[in-house]
Amino acid sequence: MLHGMSTTPGPAVERSADEVNDEIRALWRRSGGTLTGEQREEYQRLVMEWATAVPQPRRAA
Repeated sequence: MLHGMSTTPGPAVERSADEVNDEIRALWRRSGGTLTGEQREEYQRLVMEWATAVPQPRRAA
């Protein structure tokens, strides 16, 4: 029996916006430009993660 534990999985590790964006691009490449219902759900989850992602500091060139 679960006591006070969330059953909704959260992100295991906070990723940068760049990392999440790379995953979004890979999803679109794998799909060939047309998302299935399941892929659309994944895309929506990724966009929400991207919107709240930790910004990475810019490195000097």
